[in-house]
Amino acid sequence: MSWWKSNNLRLIQNNLRETDANLNVDRLIEDLQRLSTNVLMMNAGGIVAFYPTKLEYQYRAANQQKDLLKEAIEKAHAHGMKIIARFDFSKAHESIFDKRPEWFYRTREGKEVNYHGIVHTCINGYYQREYSLQMIDEVISNYDVDGIFFNMFGYQTRDYSGTHYGICFCDSCKANFHEFSGLHLPLTESLDDPVYRQYKLFQDATTKEMLDRIHALVKSKNKDIAISTYNEHKVDIVRKESNTDNKRPHPVWLYSASENVQSLEDSWEDKLVSNCCINAIDLVHRFTGVSKHEVNIRLKEGLASGSGLDFCIIGVFEDYPDRENLPTVAAIYEYHKNNEQYYGNFISMSDVALIKPGKPVQKNMKEYLGLYKMLKEEHVLFDVLDQNVLATKAGSPKRYKAIMIPDITSFSEDELQALEALYLQGVCLFSTGGSFTEGIENASFLQHRFDVKLESVHVHTQEAAYLLTDNKELFASFPDRDWIFLTDSFYRVEFGPNTDKQLPYVIPSTFGPPERASGHRISEQHWGAGIHMNGNDKAVYIPWQAGDLYYKHGYADHKNAVMDLLHHTLDQPLTLATNAPTNVEVFFHKLPDGNYILHVLNLSGFNGVSYTTPLPVYDLKVTLHGLEACSEAIHLSEPSQPQAVFVQTEQEMSIEIPELNDFAAIVIRTR
Repeated sequence: MSWWKSNNLRLIQNNLRETDANLNVDRLIEDLQRLSTNVLMMNAGGIVAFYPTKLEYQYRAANQQKDLLKEAIEKAHAHGMKIIARFDFSKAHESIFDKRPEWFYRTREGKEVNYHGIVHTCINGYYQREYSLQMIDEVISNYDVDGIFFNMFGYQTRDYSGTHYGICFCDSCKANFHEFSGLHLPLTESLDDPVYRQYKLFQDATTKEMLDRIHALVKSKNKDIAISTYNEHKVDIVRKESNTDNKRPHPVWLYSASENVQSLEDSWEDKLVSNCCINAIDLVHRFTGVSKHEVNIRLKEGLASGSGLDFCIIGVFEDYPDRENLPTVAAIYEYHKNNEQYYGNFISMSDVALIKPGKPVQKNMKEYLGLYKMLKEEHVLFDVLDQNVLATKAGSPKRYKAIMIPDITSFSEDELQALEALYLQGVCLFSTGGSFTEGIENASFLQHRFDVKLESVHVHTQEAAYLLTDNKELFASFPDRDWIFLTDSFYRVEFGPNTDKQLPYVIPSTFGPPERASGHRISEQHWGAGIHMNGNDKAVYIPWQAGDLYYKHGYADHKNAVMDLLHHTLDQPLTLATNAPTNVEVFFHKLPDGNYILHVLNLSGFNGVSYTTPLPVYDLKVTLHGLEACSEAIHLSEPSQPQAVFVQTEQEMSIEIPELNDFAAIVIRTR
């Protein structure tokens, strides 16, 4: 078995600067050992080579006195560490641009992008398409690396200051896109532009073709060299990042690590995910870290979701000016090292699957993120299925009770067939927003399985509109609130006669001045939800973007309406129930030996922007249904706290946690 497949990475990336070319490797190894590291990722080549390259068009670090790559590999291996060589082909030294300007990115005006002496390249140019393979070959043929990683792989249109230059207009891009589509490069970057949608498909195809060529080269040399980058195609380790950016709009996304890991782990069985916790607060301020409490959440979310550990700093530890987060990293890495036997191969116990909109063309990720947040807060166990692998899941054993579809307007024929197969297995289809509203095949599926017909492709943007929660038995979360505010998109659809129509639409009326704030009427034609029954099979359609609204605004009404509909439709006990508050994240998996593992993570230190020490949570109870008989619960974490209490009855079992300060990991043994 290839070394990475055990999924036990405790990876540290030292993102080297040119000035680190003669670093003290012995000191670095000592620092890594204190962090329980078993994989080192270190720069090899691309922008700067950290070894004596013989290639004419690769710039070597100035004043380098030794073969740093060779020394690092030998000493890492001597201390039981694997080493992944890092490349970056997205840019090259300006001395190479002076010799080969035709290899580089160009703006629409034909200008290059030179950022402090480093010039942007293009994935369709010779430098990336051909010369990068020579750099890879030189390293893997002469050095005993265990893996290779490519930074900023694919199409890059921004510099390190965030300046956007637009799509590349180099001669290679012009010719290749015309050959691909028969079109000229788009002049807009809007998904409403059909030429730009073709360009997105072109980007995807050319990126995958390059990964095909890299894979063929590397595996022909050594099949046990892991390939890693930020793409799922022909790679072994998919790299993702939990990072921050001072220019990123709010809301702050609390579940970065959980979502990054889940969206890979639940969809691809043949790949590993390594979610990098970036210590720096942004690219501009690389030498100051985020809060240690944020690092703690990121790393533990990743572990509890099913991955190993991954952490990155700029440069080396000996002169790194921010050491505050390192004890937190060391403690979590040591915990994983001591309990490695329980990690690396979790088996899903989820009741629900949430589809993640697929690349290359995706429009409304906020709907997906909002539903993700709802499910997390309500402690519903769920998997994330990437739309790109949905077609492969049709033959999977029946597992889910419901599959949630977040405003995905178009599915391919194969994907529709997969949804049909899941539906026929008894899986409830639960859709929000304008799903299935683009194309004849999707419209047919919408009418056939949801009993829904779109009245118009026009989306009505609402002002002063509401939905009526008149069915208090179904919408039990609204005993004293009759209206839910509705804004943004509302798809006016016609629900068929065999559909249970819910949430009547409250027609907008005047809202100002106060003297004129009246006149709302209840529609008899339009509704906020429909539940279609076909025997025991169910399909729910919610023609508005509840997830988007919850992600952006955080009003519980939108979450409660969706969750009330979900629980009503499933009408059966879910695997897990708990009294935990919404700011406690719960994870539950089966282990390969038949035992189970429960993780509980206290997120109460997050206030929407800042991270601080979480407040203790008392008297937590997690109840589990449908499990075989269990014998005991073993507490792996927080040994100084009161231990969990295990209670077993004929119908269910429960874990009672008297006090949760930060994190609990509990193994539940079967008899």
